[in-house]
Amino acid sequence: MQSKLVDERGGKRTFAVVLQTGGEAMRCLQDFAVKELIGGPQVTAIGALSGGQLAYFDGEQKQYRPVPGAEQVEVASAGRGYRHRPKRPAQRACPCRAWRRDGRALAGHSLEARVRPTLEIIVTESPAHLCKAKHAESGLALIKL
Repeated sequence: MQSKLVDERGGKRTFAVVLQTGGEAMRCLQDFAVKELIGGPQVTAIGALSGGQLAYFDGEQKQYRPVPGAEQVEVASAGRGYRHRPKRPAQRACPCRAWRRDGRALAGHSLEARVRPTLEIIVTESPAHLCKAKHAESGLALIKL
């Protein structure tokens, strides 16, 4: 994993993070967030993943359920990946849209995935007023105003 601070304005930092083949995307992103003390980022990504696991949130069971079909996919986008906890981001699923080789789209929350061949990520700190906290009723991390 390589990372570089590419912008810093008004106390808000933006980083470029590049993951290489074989890296576990969610673990690498978590390690990066802990190292840089990032609590509530907006994450965008493009690249490819292999053998990953996407999931959807089952509102009745209040847990993520796997979506079948772990295969090589192209990442079309990724979203916010952590709720805010000062100095210790909480590991959680990252919203992701990906494309299969036949052109069908997959969407869900990435629980784990191996990078193949690369994943390029832009991480921008969210303002404190847009950070997430666990919502007791749903079990989801939602924006806390």
